[in-house]
Amino acid sequence: MFFIDTSKNGKPVYNAIVNQSLDNYLVNDLRLPGHGLILYINNPSVIVGVHQNAYAEVNFPYLEKNKIQLVRRTSGGGAVYHDYGNLIFENIIIGDDEHFGDYAYFAQPIIDALHDMGATGVEMRGRNDIVVDGKKFSGMTMFKVGDSYAAGGTLMFDLDMDTASKVLTPEQDKLESKGVKSVNKRITNIKPYLDEPFRSMNANQFREELLKRIYHVDKLSDIETYTLDEHDWNIIDSRLKNKYDTDAWNYGKNPGFTNYVSKHYDIGTVAFNFSLKDNKISNIKIYGDFITGGNITLIEKALLGAEFTKKDLIAALEKVDLAANLGKIEPAILADLLLS
Repeated sequence: MFFIDTSKNGKPVYNAIVNQSLDNYLVNDLRLPGHGLILYINNPSVIVGVHQNAYAEVNFPYLEKNKIQLVRRTSGGGAVYHDYGNLIFENIIIGDDEHFGDYAYFAQPIIDALHDMGATGVEMRGRNDIVVDGKKFSGMTMFKVGDSYAAGGTLMFDLDMDTASKVLTPEQDKLESKGVKSVNKRITNIKPYLDEPFRSMNANQFREELLKRIYHVDKLSDIETYTLDEHDWNIIDSRLKNKYDTDAWNYGKNPGFTNYVSKHYDIGTVAFNFSLKDNKISNIKIYGDFITGGNITLIEKALLGAEFTKKDLIAALEKVDLAANLGKIEPAILADLLLS
């Protein structure tokens, strides 16, 4: 495994819109053969999953008042808050999809490093979370293009929990399914669980020590590294202008259809925003924090025009490979959600 240095002109990049676009460039364009890793820090920002409705996840008045960026990533998963006390790691795998979907495989080097730094209670739990004492400090996600993909997540080191709780407005159903009443009760920073001197470090110092342990080296210069050059940055910057640094991508459009239903399942939260005409689905959009390598628009197209009865909704959903394009969930369950 080699390291990919994402600094620009020798300086770290904190702009969340830029950083969240890097995995797409690395997987689709640069395509360095093998297994690479990036590890960066974002400025204060809310990152929403590619399939999420930002208007249902974010406290926009608070976001705008506090000048927090809204950024949409290219992978699934839920909305998270980032700031200078949070790290983001991403594995970039080119030409080998053997471990796609195996979150534990990519979490283990992080877990081992944190154990070595004193946080011996760190473990993998659930679908894609890393926890300590039952509290989450890292959530992971992936996206895939052919036989290549990005797999990574957050590492809450010294995140501002108060800001996170105010700017994020997760759906109550998601919280209730986990047996808690607020976000703060199920998340934590990893910093208090570390031994000294790591507990007294800032996020950049912690990042360096984490990299040393992941790569089993005494100094960062011993790590095999590819540094993004001027050619790389010219392409990245052009993609920002055309897509990733646009309101159309980051905010998306709230279709405002008549009905909105949402429920949390094992595959994640699934939400339908739809309208009916003559008891048939006339418009529909799917949202959620599910993680899929498929195409959810195929499901939307199958439901469009379907009679709004359980029998007909199931029949429409059975025409699509739900496992491949959404997750392992039965048509009847989704039909019940629509009818709820």
